Amino acid sequence: MVTPMRPDGSIDLDAAQRLAAHLVDLGHDGLVVSGTTGESPTTSAEEKDELLRAVVGAVGDRCVVVAGAGSNDTAKSVESVRLAEKAGADAVLAVTPYYNKPPQAGLVAHFTAVADASDLPVMVYDIPGRSGIAIARETYLRIAEHPRIAAVKDARGDLWFASEMMQLTGLDWYSGDDAMNLPHYANGAVGFVGVTSQVAPQAYRRLADAVLEGRWDDARAVHRALAPLVDAVMNVTQGAIMAKAGLAVQGLIESPTVRLPLVAADDAQTALVRDALQAVS
Repeated sequence: MVTPMRPDGSIDLDAAQRLAAHLVDLGHDGLVVSGTTGESPTTSAEEKDELLRAVVGAVGDRCVVVAGAGSNDTAKSVESVRLAEKAGADAVLAVTPYYNKPPQAGLVAHFTAVADASDLPVMVYDIPGRSGIAIARETYLRIAEHPRIAAVKDARGDLWFASEMMQLTGLDWYSGDDAMNLPHYANGAVGFVGVTSQVAPQAYRRLADAVLEGRWDDARAVHRALAPLVDAVMNVTQGAIMAKAGLAVQGLIESPTVRLPLVAADDAQTALVRDALQAVS
């Protein structure tokens, strides 16, 4: 879920609650608050806490609320987990530490510290294209032994590796790449954590339901219909920028404001999202 902001860059908690309710009303059974799509690198700990409490207050009795708690500083991640538990989160999402490229032993220690910090289940986020390092096979085997490391958000684009890890670890697997949702489902994933899904929640609900009910032809049809929207949101510029543009086009948030170094979508980019949305609906 994006973090709605006013034109001056301050967080709009009322808009966040409205957006959260809208997404749950239209089929989301979980929301990630203050993930990287929520611009977590540029929001403070206090802002994250207020945002999480607002969303839990709005929809916490109707869906799973997952708090983004990842960073490249283990101590900060641990503190984020503790705050998330106090704020009422159901689980936490922990991205692979980015930029500093720790060794695999460091990844084991990092994820273990995150999982030890509370009683909340942990979803590990494997995204080497952003973090600069992939979680290795042996690391998965070790962290899967932790009773609170429960799931993986997979954005590494390797279905064969994912298949092997599902078999060996027993972790719940989620697609973390909008273009790969259907292939991941076919490979055994239990769901997806998406960006584009918040601008077309009903279509993604139809996709998930078709898979769960074994209607693969219907699932493929939705998947293909969504391709232009996924391209517009994920492949033109940064995903949070385009997701906010799409939500603003639909009147679901008042402003597409993002915080620097991100910049809001320009007119041409906004038009791409608008056209793609019309094609989906």
